[in-house]
Amino acid sequence: MTLEEKLAQLYGLWAGASAEGAEVAPHQHDMDRPPALDELLPNGLGQLTRPFGTVPVDPALGALSLLRTQERIVASNRFGIPAMAHDECLAGFTAWGATTYPVPLSWGASFDPGLVREMARAIGRDMRSVGLHQGLAPVLDVVRDARWGRVEETIGEDPYLVGTVATAYVQGLESAGIVATLKHFAGYSASRAGRNLAPVSMGPRERADVVLPPFEMAVRESGVRSVMHSYTDTDGLPSAADEGLLTGLLRDTWGFEGTVVADYFGVAFLKTLHRVAGDWGEAAAAALTAGVDVELPTVKTYGQPLREAVAAGRLPEETVDRALRRVLTQKAELGLLDPDWSPVPSALAEAAPAGTPRNATGQETARQETARAAPEPRDPARPEREPRASAGLDATRLRGTISLDAPAHREISRRLAERSVVLLRNDGTLPLGRPARIALVGPQAETPTAVLGCYSFPVHIGGLHPDTPVGIPLPTLREALTAEFPDSEIVTVAGAGIDTTDTSGFDAAVRAARDADVVIAALGDRAGMFGRGTSGEGCDAESLALPGVQGPLLDALLGTGTPVVVTLLAGRPYVLGAAAAGGATGPAAGAAAAIVQTFFPGQEGTPAVAGVLSGRIDPSGRLPVSIPVLPGAQPSTYLAPPLGRANDVSTIDPTPAFAFGHGLTYTSFAWSDLETDGGLTTGTDGAVRLSFTVRNTGSRPGTEVVQLYLHDPVASVVQPVQRLIGYVRVPLEPGERVTVTITVPADLASFTGRDGRRIVEPGELELRLGASSTDIRLTALAALTGPVRHVDHTRALHAHLTVSPPTGVPGPADHTTDPRAGT
Repeated sequence: MTLEEKLAQLYGLWAGASAEGAEVAPHQHDMDRPPALDELLPNGLGQLTRPFGTVPVDPALGALSLLRTQERIVASNRFGIPAMAHDECLAGFTAWGATTYPVPLSWGASFDPGLVREMARAIGRDMRSVGLHQGLAPVLDVVRDARWGRVEETIGEDPYLVGTVATAYVQGLESAGIVATLKHFAGYSASRAGRNLAPVSMGPRERADVVLPPFEMAVRESGVRSVMHSYTDTDGLPSAADEGLLTGLLRDTWGFEGTVVADYFGVAFLKTLHRVAGDWGEAAAAALTAGVDVELPTVKTYGQPLREAVAAGRLPEETVDRALRRVLTQKAELGLLDPDWSPVPSALAEAAPAGTPRNATGQETARQETARAAPEPRDPARPEREPRASAGLDATRLRGTISLDAPAHREISRRLAERSVVLLRNDGTLPLGRPARIALVGPQAETPTAVLGCYSFPVHIGGLHPDTPVGIPLPTLREALTAEFPDSEIVTVAGAGIDTTDTSGFDAAVRAARDADVVIAALGDRAGMFGRGTSGEGCDAESLALPGVQGPLLDALLGTGTPVVVTLLAGRPYVLGAAAAGGATGPAAGAAAAIVQTFFPGQEGTPAVAGVLSGRIDPSGRLPVSIPVLPGAQPSTYLAPPLGRANDVSTIDPTPAFAFGHGLTYTSFAWSDLETDGGLTTGTDGAVRLSFTVRNTGSRPGTEVVQLYLHDPVASVVQPVQRLIGYVRVPLEPGERVTVTITVPADLASFTGRDGRRIVEPGELELRLGASSTDIRLTALAALTGPVRHVDHTRALHAHLTVSPPTGVPGPADHTTDPRAGT
């Protein structure tokens, strides 16, 4: 291959699908207009960027458009190499008409990796069926400051929860034949003051023990094949130019063998934002040397500037070859270099002419050796022996023939939405009986998109095309409540907007509340991008007060004396009530009859909320992030050492109103009979085993989420007071009991020592078993003996949890409920 042909495999082109099924044309982007498609294709093309997630397009016509573009790419380059096509898939495939699922913060709230794996597999199958190869998800950033706008995209504030849930997502996506992409590597969420793209002031120990473990777990256990670098710089070193991170740690230490792709425009940002490069060629050379294999979303620096850098001797061509080998290997794994490869995706296979070669199953067909053999060049001017596969496909006949919102996928979205609803507070008002009159008050009452995050298609793209139908059913909260409470009169008043300062609607809201049997306050966020929302990328918050005048609106409703059930459809945790509005009376939400928290729960979200309110659904979600008492006590997470908690040397109290892991149910559970197997003393290379009983002591079914925390009383470096090292969901009928058995390897007590190496120290430990990080039910004292032991990336990452079958219920022997296997 010529140098130009090699470089062509290392960049993408942003080319949304044609609404007519025609070949695509490049879209203008934030930098400048890229070269025309005709200019690029003789040398080939590495990636097609967001063919479905750029404009609303009928799925069948989008698939046809992608097919025809691939045919053109293959016909135009000497080796007949197709492009990889990628799209967003954070909360579902970002395509018009595709199922929308709860956002990742809801995945964390579910504490259910098995269901997240099932969701990701469904997303991947839809993507693969229309011709895509790579998905830009999941986000493994650990929340460090809830003011950051992208909190909704994260899984939570605990590395173990983030790692287990994200690993499950990757396993699901990869099992469908889609290349998953870990992002953002690494430290993006630790930016100063929660500002998007702001510098990161994190030390090496915080990076090693909080930020990196989820990525390490996913690389080891998920089969992930791509990683995306972070935009930010840490201590002055941008991730895109960090060779120690992208090559030394990721590849040389962890053994990652896939591709590293740029976050959009991230290579160019080395010149324009970070200013560590004087020109585009210098930026390209720095990123490629560090280990960024593919420039996305479109060619800017890896084209002519990189070619000139190689020609001038500023970068050896061997560095280009290294990235090229990784890209071609991945294309071979996807079957794109197979002699019988066809661009016809499975969703269009039935409409293709008889005898047309196709990959109708959408499964991987490649052989690894294909990547090691140089592809044979061919003459692009030679007439094709076979007619194009798209020749017999008629766009008019195809329109409407592909659905990306199958009933089975909506069912997965429903189950995940239901399991992610968190009941924060309840004075006995919930579940509601049959109230004669319900006052539904708040800006989220009649907003269809109130359940969607910023990367869902109706918000991300649909908002730019207001005349295009949304493409999926999005029942409002009012509609869901009407269906759930058919005998109740529901009076709806907005009261205020999401982020307006207008209080003129308060009087009508108060009147409706006074005349009702119960008030449902519908509050929260509007997802958007770069200032178009109150949550989402580039929508950072000054404080964790509810946006606009929603706090004072809630106070006004609570002042009526009518029971108020607060429902939150939001992308981050918020302080509720007077404290959020700057008052001195404390959080007025303490007077609420109940508080129900959801984090953008997807298209099935409002029926899930209504079902919890009625009692049709037993709430089982748990908080993946803490909810603060004070709006300005940030940054703060539960992973704090003693000096990071409330004390008498600071007037700021970061104590949460509702702690990490908190969530109520409609029943009660008793934890008892803690037993140890031969005592809890072992060497620094051993493991301890304990068991206990959980019993449903209430009159309703429910799910307890058993959480295992580690407390290290004395260590050679400062440690968080406690951290999560295991969890399991335990569903029980009234009166049922189970035995939970846990094996804890000493490796889980490891941390980064003073010399920068990970160690397990001898000494005493506490294993805390709780229903939340502040609701510890049982504590076991353990002791590690022997010398300090150094461990590395091959150490044990999980406790092993098993749950016996409930008593009185026939079933098999003890079943594994390790988060890696699901529940």
